[in-house]
Amino acid sequence: MRHSDPNLQFTAGLYNLVVMDPNRLNRAFAALADPTRRAILERLAAGEAGVVELARDSSLTQPAITKHLKVLERAGLIGRSRDGQRRPARLELEGLVPVDDWLRRAHAEWSDRLDRLEAHFESQSPVKEDKQDA
Repeated sequence: MRHSDPNLQFTAGLYNLVVMDPNRLNRAFAALADPTRRAILERLAAGEAGVVELARDSSLTQPAITKHLKVLERAGLIGRSRDGQRRPARLELEGLVPVDDWLRRAHAEWSDRLDRLEAHFESQSPVKEDKQDA
């Protein structure tokens, strides 16, 4: 669908590039698919933590935690800063926006489809006669 207002086209295009970047969404879903990375995100929801602290709370080694943090960082789900030799990770809620947007759209679409399917089935079912009228 083409819009006659060029500013609207630019705004929609910019929105799609920045917010709905499919690579960003794919990276976020790929990162969230792993239960270890979800557990790390849950831990970071309580506050920032370094690799040593995350490894202490886990059965994983520090190098394994570092690899998971890199995946989460590339997906935009965490940010890292430098504090001397320590590089604490913190949850970046903005990284979840594309996932939330996609899930909301999918939920709305499937809810609408299921409502229409239910209405179709109801229109196809035979009308039941009231036993008192018979």
